Amino acid sequence: METEDTTKEKRSLMFTNGPLEGSYHALNTMNQLCRQVSIESPGLSAKDCVFNFEVPVPDVPPKGARIKVVCAGACYRIQRSTSVTSISSSSSQFTDEGGTYSSPSHHGIRDSALFPGYEVAGVVDALGSDITDNTDFKIGQRVILYPYDDVPHGYMEYMVVPELKYLVPIPDNLPLSVAAMLPSGALLAKSAVIKAHKYVSELLKVNANRICKLLIVGTGGLALWAIRIAHHHFHASDLKPKVHVTVASLRDEGFKLAKELHDVNLVQWNEDIYEKLLIERTKDACNGLVDIVIDFGTTSRSLHRSLQCLNMKGVVLISKEVADRLLPKFSRLLTERQQSVEPVEYGTIEDLKELVDNVANGTIVPPPHSEFSADDASIVVEKLSQSEIPGRAILRFHDIE
Repeated sequence: METEDTTKEKRSLMFTNGPLEGSYHALNTMNQLCRQVSIESPGLSAKDCVFNFEVPVPDVPPKGARIKVVCAGACYRIQRSTSVTSISSSSSQFTDEGGTYSSPSHHGIRDSALFPGYEVAGVVDALGSDITDNTDFKIGQRVILYPYDDVPHGYMEYMVVPELKYLVPIPDNLPLSVAAMLPSGALLAKSAVIKAHKYVSELLKVNANRICKLLIVGTGGLALWAIRIAHHHFHASDLKPKVHVTVASLRDEGFKLAKELHDVNLVQWNEDIYEKLLIERTKDACNGLVDIVIDFGTTSRSLHRSLQCLNMKGVVLISKEVADRLLPKFSRLLTERQQSVEPVEYGTIEDLKELVDNVANGTIVPPPHSEFSADDASIVVEKLSQSEIPGRAILRFHDIE
C-alpha cells in the first residue's frame, strides 16, 4: 500500500528512456549538471551574444514540474521593462538615420528572422511533491511552455516551471520541432491578427460593403507566421471576401515562401530601390492605400514606409519592443496624418492552445524550419542575423521525439 511519502517520492523520479515508454529511477540532483544556452540581444557582432554554461539540474518546485527540453526556437532573451508584460530589446547600440540595426550583419533582426522570445518544447521529467494524481499532466508527457514573465534567462536542458498552468500539452502527431515554434513567434503573430480583426470589424460596422486591406510586412519567422495565421483566420470565416491581404517581402527567400499561399498579393521591398518607387509599387499591389499594417520590421525606415502606404485613420501594428523604441520619433507625423501605431504583445495561453490545435489538425501550415544541434547555437544565431536560414531555426537538445 502506497503512503503519502511514497507518492511524493514517485513524483520526483526522472523519466529516462523517452516520452512514451521506459523505466524510472530516482534522480539525485546533487552534483548533477546540465547545459544552458543563453542567447542575448545581438550587439555589434552576433558572434558574441551566445553563451554556454553548465548549471545545476534544478530541483522540482512543489506545485510545479521539471521539463526535459528537447527543442527550442532560436530567439534572443526577453528583457523586461517596467511593464511586466512588455518585451524590450537592448539592441540600441548602433543607429543611423534609418533606425537601429544598421550593421549589414543584422539583416535578420530587421526582417524578424531573429527576434526576442522564449520557445521551448519537451517532455515532463518530474512533477512536484504537492501535485495530486488527478492532474492533467503525467511523467513523459509532451508539452510546450507559455512564455510567462519570469521565464529563465536561457535554454536549459532541464528547466522548471513553478506551476503547471504554464504548460500546454501537445498531441503525439505534432513534432516537437514544430511545437517549439509556437510559444513566441506564432503566438505574437496570432495576437497581431486578432488585433487586426478588431479593426476590420470596426471598419465594417461603418460600411458593411467595403473591402478592408491588410498589409503584412516582413520576411522572417514572425511575418511568415502572421501570413499563415491571417490567411486561416480571415479566409476560414465569412470575412474572406471582405479582407484582402498583401505581403511586403524584405528579401527574395521570403518572397518565395510567401508565394506558397493562395489569395495573397505580393510586393517586394527591395532596399536598393528608391523609396518613392517602393511606396508606389506597394499602392499598386494593394490597389490603393491600406487600412491596417502588421509590420514586423524593426527600423524607422520600415515604419515610415508603412505609414506612407496607410489610409488616414489607419493603424500599424508592431511589436511592443519596437513600439517602445520608435513611437517617440513618429508622434508628430501620426498626429498630422490621423494615424495610429498600436503595440502588440503576446496572446493568452488560450490562444496558444488554439494554435496547437490548428497546427496539429493541419488548418494552419507552419513555416518551414531547420533543425540544428544546440551545440551550434553560435553559428545558428550568426546565420539568422544575416538572414541566411530560410524560415525558422530550431535548436535540438535531445534526440527524443
